[in-house]
Amino acid sequence: MKKILAIFLLFLVFSSCTKKLEDLNVNTKDPVTVTGESLFTGAQKNLFDQMTTPNVNNNIWRMFTQQWTETTYLDEANYDITTRPIPGTHWNILYRDVLKDLTESAKIIGTTTYPDASPAIQVNRLAEIEIMTIYTWSILVETFGNVPYSQAFDVENETPAYDDGLTIYKDLITRLNAAIGKLDANWGGLGAADNMYQGSGAGWLKFANSLKLRMGLTLSDIAAESALAKATIEAAAPNVISSNDQNAKLVYLSAQPNTNPVYDNLVASGRNDFVAANTLVDAMNTLADPRRQFYFTMVEGAYVGGIYGESNNFFAYSHVSDKIEAPTFEAMIFDYAETEFLLADAAARGFAVGGTAAEHYATAIGASIRYWGGSDAEVTAYLADPSVAYSTAAGDFKQKIGTQMWIALYNRGFESWTEWRRFDFPVLTPPETAETGIPLRLTYPVTELTLNGANRAAAAAAIGGDDVATKLFWDIY
Repeated sequence: MKKILAIFLLFLVFSSCTKKLEDLNVNTKDPVTVTGESLFTGAQKNLFDQMTTPNVNNNIWRMFTQQWTETTYLDEANYDITTRPIPGTHWNILYRDVLKDLTESAKIIGTTTYPDASPAIQVNRLAEIEIMTIYTWSILVETFGNVPYSQAFDVENETPAYDDGLTIYKDLITRLNAAIGKLDANWGGLGAADNMYQGSGAGWLKFANSLKLRMGLTLSDIAAESALAKATIEAAAPNVISSNDQNAKLVYLSAQPNTNPVYDNLVASGRNDFVAANTLVDAMNTLADPRRQFYFTMVEGAYVGGIYGESNNFFAYSHVSDKIEAPTFEAMIFDYAETEFLLADAAARGFAVGGTAAEHYATAIGASIRYWGGSDAEVTAYLADPSVAYSTAAGDFKQKIGTQMWIALYNRGFESWTEWRRFDFPVLTPPETAETGIPLRLTYPVTELTLNGANRAAAAAAIGGDDVATKLFWDIY
């Protein structure tokens, strides 16, 4: 009997120890399951962060269009994109941290039953995820050209093929039309999980149509796609963002890690790496542009830009304004001013979008000045300047719109770079020490060369070479 009791007690001790050892393998900090809503929230923030950050490992678009320049480390201002793995970081964030999470979010939400939600809200949720997904794909195509698309998230395929950039773009427009058709402006969607429009179906419809307008205009110089461009532009135009209240934005918080990435990299880091570039500052000084006070700091009562591409003393030149450096300053991926400039472009090309090019151009400039904090009187005075007024400003519609769009898209470096590639204005001159001309695309990540070499080589050959000077399918002129 004693032996049986001893064995029984030993069994209890062993079972207890085993249970305690198993408990050590349980991660008590991370969730066992992840909701579709949380995946969407994370993906959305990662996207806004990547499009906004000035971190030179991630995003150097402000240098490509000579809006900022550097003080000490001059690689990026001289168009060196390989010393740091900039293409790979941009690629990885959009694929891994945005698109992958959006894909999983749609899967989970699409199979989740919400007892308190109407079918219309469920449809809106999925449409909102789809629109954010389409936007992200458009950025990848506009950055690299041909990219993995149809096979990108096939877990059984470690070497996905690259799809043709134009084919992807056209498919994205088809998908966008479908998502717009499903959205109901009278219903909500992702609610608090959506930090851009708080799930408002009406807000998402405005954003989706503005994106559609932009994508149609991106195709407008391709003769073979003229019918698609026309249909896309004219269908989108009546339903685009029509006030600054409808801007596609994310408002950051006052405490890290949810502060504005400009604040993170310029203030919290204690670094003085950037000043405003003389290219932009001189242009705005010539026009007495009222936005200078909101864009830049002053140096002894003047706005002074650092010499682009050269070493600059941080304290001798204007740098980013306190407004933009504030931890809670919002990030933007689409705004009213951009929409109106796009409508001006469409009208100038003869598309039926309502209004004239001159009217939309003036509205765009006014929207930008007012957004930053300028007054109606400043808008009127600025538009009266013969160098600004549409009827008297220099050049054709591409020069007029392209130049003013470049100024208005300050702090939105990627869009500024894309529109510069599309309009070819303003005329920008690379510094004498530049490694290349102003990049027209990013090269494929080095990891693709080693992990997916054959498909990357085929893609490079198809677009005319994996080079920053290679024009993408939509960059015709």
